[in-house]
Amino acid sequence: MRRRFCWWMVCLAPAAMGSPAALDHAVSTKIDSDVQAVLQRTGTPGATIAIYRDGEVLYRHAYGLSDLERKTPATVSTHYEIGSITKQFTAAAVLQLQEAGKLDINATLATYLPDAPHAKEVTLKQLLSHTSGMPEYLDGPDVEQWAVKPATFDQIMARIKDKPLDFPPGSRWSYSNSGYALLGRVIEVTSKESYEHYVKSHLLAAAGMTHTYTVADEAQLAGMAKGYRHTDGKLEPAPTIHDTVGWAAGNLVSTVDELERWNVALRSGKIVRPADYALMSTPVPGSTDYGLGLFIDTLDEQPRIGHTGGSFGFTTSNQYFPKQGLQVIAFTNVGDNPEPGQMLVTATFEALYPQIAASARKPAAGEEAATTAAVRKAFSQLQQGAQDTSAFGDKLKAKLAAGLSGRMAKQLSPFGEPSSFIFKGQRHDKDGNWSDYRIDFGPGNSLPFGVRLDADGKVVGISIG
Repeated sequence: MRRRFCWWMVCLAPAAMGSPAALDHAVSTKIDSDVQAVLQRTGTPGATIAIYRDGEVLYRHAYGLSDLERKTPATVSTHYEIGSITKQFTAAAVLQLQEAGKLDINATLATYLPDAPHAKEVTLKQLLSHTSGMPEYLDGPDVEQWAVKPATFDQIMARIKDKPLDFPPGSRWSYSNSGYALLGRVIEVTSKESYEHYVKSHLLAAAGMTHTYTVADEAQLAGMAKGYRHTDGKLEPAPTIHDTVGWAAGNLVSTVDELERWNVALRSGKIVRPADYALMSTPVPGSTDYGLGLFIDTLDEQPRIGHTGGSFGFTTSNQYFPKQGLQVIAFTNVGDNPEPGQMLVTATFEALYPQIAASARKPAAGEEAATTAAVRKAFSQLQQGAQDTSAFGDKLKAKLAAGLSGRMAKQLSPFGEPSSFIFKGQRHDKDGNWSDYRIDFGPGNSLPFGVRLDADGKVVGISIG
């Protein structure tokens, strides 16, 4: 699956956002080593990572190549597609317009777009929080061929207008780019500006972001990274989602320093009022870890606020750790899963706080050797496409044979060989007793994995993530 590359580290100074505070040499060496390991393991051509405290640079490096064919080194000022990190800009725009009295996020979509799909059934807040049940416009076997071509808003809506809601609005959470496409149009209708003009005039300008663009500008950007992906184990250039398709759900292109300007401005009240930032960064009913344009979760049991971004050729991650007062940003020019951008943030945080990382890896009491052995066997069979299904009960065997096996192999095989299985305890739900594990695969890469066993020790239930 992976190919080996030669790696160049490009370290540019001085920092554009102020003098870098010195990290301990051993810590910076560990960060560099772990980042290199992630890039090699994932076959990522290039990356830029940065650590900030209150906008001040603590560590900032670029690795590898932003363009393999031209052998162009990545730099700390390389531009990358940031994908769904765009959503926090869209969410902030909606909240600005509410502050200006031009809309109400608790109103139905029909208030502003009466002809939109399911407009009378969902609210703007449900669209913002992915609790609307709106079907996904970026699904389907033709999505890649369609998404690289220009599309109007009506053409985007045509992909979902005849589909039912995935679930009753507000009843649960499911990520939906469609919700953010609809919000982009709401911004236009209520502001009487194009989405692009609104973002540039009211968000980027307010944050002091003068070098953030959209995918439509990529060809004119001298420092633009080229996106890649692995197909059948081979690294290849990736297509670019069209600006009009990614749009309010994910069309921005930026640098790490530019994105940190946004982070500081958003938290400090320059973009939306503090009460609205609190709304963005508080989980909504129906979700345990998403607010309005932001995930609110934990890493190694430490609070974390941010978002990841993924496109055909890029994965990125922008994460704030409020307890540590630390922002970690990672941009990569490969569009694979598991996402290298998120892996780099995790590896960097754990290199900074090894005691926290070690504590998170402590096994829970009550581990049973037979259960752990069954988990290891089941996971290996899932990674290999479950041609051998001896670890599973009959009903799960049938599901694997009906297509689940291929989907699981596609999802799990890219993680590679596990380095450890860590027992994290048992839980009980309506289906029975579960044993939960943390599976590690190297720096920055882990996966929560749970199983339910029957009386014969066969796996009859799986939970991932």
